Amino acid sequence: MEDYKKLLEEARKELPEHVFQKERFELPKVKGHIQGSRTVISNFLQIANDLRREPEHMLKFVLRELATPGEIKKSGSVIVGSKVPASRINDKIKQYANTYVFCYECGKPDTKIEKEGSLNFIKCMACGARHSIKSKI
Repeated sequence: MEDYKKLLEEARKELPEHVFQKERFELPKVKGHIQGSRTVISNFLQIANDLRREPEHMLKFVLRELATPGEIKKSGSVIVGSKVPASRINDKIKQYANTYVFCYECGKPDTKIEKEGSLNFIKCMACGARHSIKSKI
């Protein structure tokens, strides 16, 4: 048992310092406005880029959760088919990130979605963990 602990300590010393740092990843907040009976989000593509996820995938999740139609315009903004407060959209993006972005083991956002056969997995690039997830929306 002592040999094991000694080996473990030696292995920990060999790891790079950034592995032990706990920097905090801040989810970006949506920027937008109400236009008539619709909501326009101007930074949706930037948020998807920050999370390293396809904007279409994230939008499909958010729209399904909000139970409203919407689309990505050529200008890069997202039009939501009803008046939705920014706080509700932020909540849904946070819910998306917890389901499809953050690692279930270490909590870091350094993940990617991998498809194997009919299953989808979140693979963490930081700790190497893999977890199956519901099929991509």
